[in-house]
Amino acid sequence: MYLSRFAAKFAIAAASTLFATAAIAQPDLLSSTPEDQSEGPAPATVELKFSEALTTQSSAASLTMTSMPGMANHGEMKMRISVAGADDGKTMVITPANTLSAGTYRVDWRAVSSDARPAVGKITFQVK
Repeated sequence: MYLSRFAAKFAIAAASTLFATAAIAQPDLLSSTPEDQSEGPAPATVELKFSEALTTQSSAASLTMTSMPGMANHGEMKMRISVAGADDGKTMVITPANTLSAGTYRVDWRAVSSDARPAVGKITFQVK
């Protein structure tokens, strides 16, 4: 009798822990367009797709040109952008104010899920 009550309490505690862990999951970056460490033409937008719905008021991104061909001593340049959420609620859309020139770019992002769990990260890509 004692053993079965203990087993039942243990099962309930284990299930509660698993549920609590799932309920507070932070958003994971699933994919990006352009892809991380890719090369290609200048994108009109950068899209970051996450595993969780995002809170757009708390999520943010920045776009920085980290290198420019022929200008080895050129410092990093922050680009003007706008950031919005897509209709699916899980995609962050970053739109540069101007067409991106040839060079290497870094997107630093902060994604906050609907349960207020933040995640941060970055991707890089090269415009040819």
